[in-house]
Amino acid sequence: MMLTAIRGMKDILPSESARWVALENSFRAHAGRYGFREIRTPLLERTELFSRAVGETTDIIEKEMYTFVDRSGDSLTARPEGTAPVVRALLEHRSEIGEWPVRLFYIGPMFRHERPQKGRLRQFHQFGAELFGAESPYADAEMIAFLGGFFQELGLKDITLEINSLGDQECRPNFNAALTEFLKARDDKLCADCRRRRERNPLRVLDCKSQECIRATADAPSIIDFLCGPCRDHFAAVESLLADRIPFRQNPRMVRGLDYYRRTTFEFVIPGMGAQNTVAAGGRYDGLADMIGGKEPVPAIGFALGVERLLMLLGESASDASEADVFLVTSSPSLMAEAFRRKMELVRDGIRADMDYEGRSMKSQFRRAGRSGAKVVLVLGEAEAERGMIGYRDMENGTQEELEADEAMRRLGCFRKER
Repeated sequence: MMLTAIRGMKDILPSESARWVALENSFRAHAGRYGFREIRTPLLERTELFSRAVGETTDIIEKEMYTFVDRSGDSLTARPEGTAPVVRALLEHRSEIGEWPVRLFYIGPMFRHERPQKGRLRQFHQFGAELFGAESPYADAEMIAFLGGFFQELGLKDITLEINSLGDQECRPNFNAALTEFLKARDDKLCADCRRRRERNPLRVLDCKSQECIRATADAPSIIDFLCGPCRDHFAAVESLLADRIPFRQNPRMVRGLDYYRRTTFEFVIPGMGAQNTVAAGGRYDGLADMIGGKEPVPAIGFALGVERLLMLLGESASDASEADVFLVTSSPSLMAEAFRRKMELVRDGIRADMDYEGRSMKSQFRRAGRSGAKVVLVLGEAEAERGMIGYRDMENGTQEELEADEAMRRLGCFRKER
């Protein structure tokens, strides 16, 4: 009998692999413009990593992981998702990876033992990116803009961005209590899995794909109404930063399938793909490092997108784009929004740009700019901004001059073309 591939795992033949390579190269180039570096983690991890990070009550842990005991008696798991391994690697090799914020991306296969269907395989591939060390809403907006810009480069249309906030350890318990009481009154309308989840992790009931459960929870309490002040302010800031860049809608039922998410969560949804219409999803997970044994909290936000689903939507591969290195320095936190707007403009034009999101001193920002290898530093000062001017520092020859903002941006365009 001729052996065939395992059900739900497919060969990528030469006729397809060129599209995969082109898409991977496009993602690498796009990630590079945002300052992300590639990390590659092992396919196998200790099972405890995922049971701690993903959550004991998730479908991944309960039903979907490929887990086995090796000859040494260790329980190992083929990675079902990419974030927990990247956080483990960050903590294990912290001194070698660099100072905060750390931007990492990955490309590779994941494994889940679930029912194969269109757009969902047991071995599937993901692109992902993680930003560590920045709790500012600017970091959230950057990650969402990263994804939106990538889809735009690929020429994908009709993409809908949905966002939500899951609160944090201060306000989520109050929501969980209210949701649990709501679900008790509808216990007979819930599936067996959700009746079990109701006590252990009620938030997961809102993620159930059963039509009966969706109808039973249609008027469930909204987590947005339970956010504490800091979480409410954070979410409002994210919405404000996105308002002029990417159309979005709030989706209070979007809870994500993994327990480590906090505050901002988001999904990019494309119609016409049925139940598997989410192409990319992510969110903030500030407590994950603690959950897997880190010595200190690490603010973090990331996303993953399904390569197979994305290829289903693409007729042609994306092309690579050239890069340049620019760092934006601000003299006051009041200028951060303008600097962020300039940064997004540069990235859209194919120029790698970075800035400080934490409101540090100008001296500290210039140190970061020097260590980043930036060829040009744009300096946004309050007095200059009133006159429509920007400081333009050439880091290679050490000169700085004051230019009209439009002229500074024009020079950067020429600089990119020279590379």
